[in-house]
Amino acid sequence: MTQVTHQVRLEKLERKKNITPEELKKEHIDKNCPVILTDFMTDWDATKKWNFEYLKATHGNIQVPLYSPAYSTPGKGYMQPTCHKSLAEYIDLIQEGPTDLRMFLFNIFQKCPEMLSEVGKPTLMTGFLKSFPFMFFGGQGSEVKLHYDVDHSCVFLNQFEGTKKIILFAPDQSKYLYNHPYTVKSHINPLKPDFDRFPAFANAQGYECDLHPGETLFMPRIFWHYVYYTTAGFSLSLRANPSIITQMKGVLSVAQHFIVDKGMNKLLGERWYKLKENLADKRAMN
Repeated sequence: MTQVTHQVRLEKLERKKNITPEELKKEHIDKNCPVILTDFMTDWDATKKWNFEYLKATHGNIQVPLYSPAYSTPGKGYMQPTCHKSLAEYIDLIQEGPTDLRMFLFNIFQKCPEMLSEVGKPTLMTGFLKSFPFMFFGGQGSEVKLHYDVDHSCVFLNQFEGTKKIILFAPDQSKYLYNHPYTVKSHINPLKPDFDRFPAFANAQGYECDLHPGETLFMPRIFWHYVYYTTAGFSLSLRANPSIITQMKGVLSVAQHFIVDKGMNKLLGERWYKLKENLADKRAMN
């Protein structure tokens, strides 16, 4: 079923269980189509144990980096954490109510290696990256701006607590999203789009879903995603990249992002942002 939301066509994501590796490849990897898996982590010990109270009781003393929405502001402080708190303090903060502080791309297993045994070993595809299992936390109302993952991996986003609204776009929609060159970013808010500023966004077509505890969102490589925390919650992402060719493309993408874009931000600040913005505008309208 397809509906029109804010003049942008968003298709509801399908939910599947008992999917086979062959079906995942044929219907979702090869066709570049995301899907929600309802039983990907059913047998994990983590599924039965991980919640806010468990994490506070067992690992609440570890220090974690927190980021405000200004973490990507051009110039000084670009991509730097806003502050650090203990995990217990941060969980208390997001349970109390809305906050802009988020925790993301955090490999908790480096500080708590015993937790790794509570996560199952997925077999739906090969090429899972053991070094990059990332956790994401946010309070009610916080958001993850529209972007795609820089390393070009397929992503399995596993939801443990809370609910997220997620809006997704395939790579071929990039120009309608005003993708800033040398970055993986768009500055469009899909929930509240400004069509006066971004008129070409009206041509975009994508997907939407609400991700609940116990569910896994599978995203093919280079898939754009915007995340809104309907309630406070957290998830764990696993990444897989079985192809040597796409692995090399991911390495080049990481180098471009962190060497070219971060370096130019440091040198030029707002001027670099304006240059990228102008190029994105021209591409969107061609």
